[in-house]
Amino acid sequence: MAKAHHLSIETQGSGDTLVFLHGFCESKEVWTNFVRPLQQKFNTITLDLPGFGNNTAERSDYSMESMADYVKDALEELDVRKCILVGHSMGGYVSMAFAEKYGNLLRGLCLFQSSALPDSQEKKENREKTIDFVERNGVEKFIQSFVEPLFYSGNRERLQQEIEMMKQLGKATPQQSVSGGLAAMRDRPDRTHILKDANFPLLFIFGKDDPAVPLEAALQQCHLPGNSMAYFLAETGHMAMFERAYETRKALEKFAETIFG
Repeated sequence: MAKAHHLSIETQGSGDTLVFLHGFCESKEVWTNFVRPLQQKFNTITLDLPGFGNNTAERSDYSMESMADYVKDALEELDVRKCILVGHSMGGYVSMAFAEKYGNLLRGLCLFQSSALPDSQEKKENREKTIDFVERNGVEKFIQSFVEPLFYSGNRERLQQEIEMMKQLGKATPQQSVSGGLAAMRDRPDRTHILKDANFPLLFIFGKDDPAVPLEAALQQCHLPGNSMAYFLAETGHMAMFERAYETRKALEKFAETIFG
């Protein structure tokens, strides 16, 4: 495995393993404060997905499947044989690709404000427009308008520091990764069959005011697995690890304890 992996993985704590995958134009830093209390009971792994954070070596493939392969290789290197995978937004799309290819490695999966559904035609067109905007105007201009709407309007004032951190992470993302990530999210397939066929438990975390995963999309999928829990949060946008950190952490902790015993 490439040495670059060592730059972009952090593992803390001991016990059963929880693996956290960040979203688009984010990095493992979004999980830093969130996972700290969990390290008293679990081994937590956060990593930078290819193209993001400290993992920005040039690549030709930004597909969800390719990122899932990267996660699998990283877990092999760390000698993790079974884990609960927690994927936020794009990290959830990667988690679904991982479940399709390497479901035998999963004890459970948390779609943290994410979806197994493909992009609608309208969303695909919006991704195309965003790629065009980024290529014409640059990453910084895109990030300036992209980040704040991810947070519920009533939470923005108290979370100015987190919003600023997200902007800095986004602005540091190479243009190739932004365009490649957008195209890969646009092209990802419908993976609701993975939810229906899952032989491991699932936890869904949704924000009722999430602009990226609307409530209707959430309701279409949370009943599909044979064993699932769903947690809906009012006055919460797309960034519940900041907006509702305590509640989401407790939900995840309970889910993990149910699985690991």
